[in-house]
Amino acid sequence: MKSFAASLLGLAVGASAETIAQINGKNFLSPYDGLNVANVTGLVTAKSSSGFWLRSTVPVNKVTVSEGLYVYGSSATSKVAVGDVIMLDGLVKEYRSSTDYLYLTELTSPTNIVVESSGSSFEPLVIGVDTPSPPRKQYSKLDDGDVFGVPNGALRVAVENPVLQPKTYGLDFWESLVGELVTIRDAYAVSRPNTYGDVWVRGDWKVSGLNKQGGLTMLDNDANPEAITIGSPIDGSSNPSDTKLGDYLGDITGIVYYAFGFYRILPLTATAVVEASSAEFPAVAFSSKGTCKGISVADYNTENLNPASAHLPLVVEHIVNKLLTPDLIFLQEVQDNSGATNNGVVSANQTLAALADGIEATSGVVYDWVDIDPVNNKDGGQTGGNIRVAYLYRPDRVQLVDGTPGNATQANEVLAGAELKYNPGLIDPTNSCWEASRKPLVAKWKPVKGSDTPFFTVNVHFGSKGGSSSLHGDPRPPVNKGVEKRTLQAETTAAFIAQILAADRKAHVIAAGDFNEFVQVEPIQTFISTSGLVDMDDAAKISEAERYTYLYDMNCQALDHMFISKNLRTGVKYEHMHLNTWQTDADQVSDHDPSVALFNLC
Repeated sequence: MKSFAASLLGLAVGASAETIAQINGKNFLSPYDGLNVANVTGLVTAKSSSGFWLRSTVPVNKVTVSEGLYVYGSSATSKVAVGDVIMLDGLVKEYRSSTDYLYLTELTSPTNIVVESSGSSFEPLVIGVDTPSPPRKQYSKLDDGDVFGVPNGALRVAVENPVLQPKTYGLDFWESLVGELVTIRDAYAVSRPNTYGDVWVRGDWKVSGLNKQGGLTMLDNDANPEAITIGSPIDGSSNPSDTKLGDYLGDITGIVYYAFGFYRILPLTATAVVEASSAEFPAVAFSSKGTCKGISVADYNTENLNPASAHLPLVVEHIVNKLLTPDLIFLQEVQDNSGATNNGVVSANQTLAALADGIEATSGVVYDWVDIDPVNNKDGGQTGGNIRVAYLYRPDRVQLVDGTPGNATQANEVLAGAELKYNPGLIDPTNSCWEASRKPLVAKWKPVKGSDTPFFTVNVHFGSKGGSSSLHGDPRPPVNKGVEKRTLQAETTAAFIAQILAADRKAHVIAAGDFNEFVQVEPIQTFISTSGLVDMDDAAKISEAERYTYLYDMNCQALDHMFISKNLRTGVKYEHMHLNTWQTDADQVSDHDPSVALFNLC
């Protein structure tokens, strides 16, 4: 595509580009890529240790074309000052550090730099005032309306090189401003900083999915392209590490840039928290009634919990003071007794005992537990950690129906009368779809008081998304790593649940855990349609913007879900407890939020 465009222009070595806009062109890739250009004129708007940025002095005033350009070369920075109008020659190059990233247009090997004037005044472009506002739903035309569509990576931006449509698509919007000095007014943090201090923000423009804490919740196929990350400050200062969701950062001025898989704004100097959001989340508004009329059920991914975990006492505190000692807790990421030490230990009895003992010491409430030890190093997670799903339960409120426990390789079955071959037992554990992944743990219970009506639980932790490509990346739709595997896991789990409901159409079934997927994406849609269960968020009529348990990049999102049989919908209560997503990185206990529900199981 690039060589074809160049041939149409009849360009060759030594060709001249009249404007920065011509170098950038109206597509993602420059038509001058690989060509030398001469007499490029621009105003220096910012300098870094490795280069500087120019703004065109003869703008074409088209929203589809950037008037900014990055000049790469540390030796050239000493020859110019901010406010200089200069003329120079150089080589146009498209640069990226990974084939999964988009390209950044650069003017490299700058020579013949002539300062024509100095001390020019200039103003940044105000996003949404001097430019259109960022689009709120779609990232790219190449996503065909669904940023999570399958198959992933069917197209590449670098191959298709579409004409920019910045009023419609998020990637196009930021690409149309690359190299420009801009200001975001009234920026709010919609993420925590990563290890480099980069933090995602929204400005004063219109957004979708705005939640009560000030973050942006992923809605349907809308993954919030209107957000932008704030990268490393140009002056070498450091952004704060304790920014959190909803913090007010005020106005931010910097250069639009692309690096490490994302469009970003490189601020002229470090950001600062002008007004901090409250990280305090109240205790759940309901609690167990102590009988079948009100059984409380929670779900919590406790992030690599083992007996030596520094965060174990904090998990205890959450369970006691915030979740109010639920009757039954679905746990994920429970490690074995030796944690990530790879020594062949697979039992987690000490891990679960430490958790139960901590709760009893804090609250006086006694818990028991049930899990099935995995085959060593076969269920994913940290090597040696042997993470598994487990149940923590109050024996004064619920009890397992008598049965024979299964082991790591025995497949549970639904028998006549909706009985389980193993209680508890794993769902099809030798199926290849569970390779390096946790197997669902199914159990049959009954309330201790008020009724002998049993209920079934399925505790899941589907395969990881690790290795997915960036929402701002070259593959379109972005690569949602493991989506095919999670779809098979969903089918396998849901088919087992469907067998329970086929044996007893009035059966009470609760499936919960870390599904590692969004509700609108194929694995969860497959799970719902095959199992016949309903989403607790829908049953409890949770506001769509408050449906999140995880914070990643620009999105508040739900990876953890609870699904129930239709006859459990009446009178349910449900809360996502944002005990971790609202915290600073240093103060979060787990990377997931827990959720709590209340059911009539009579």
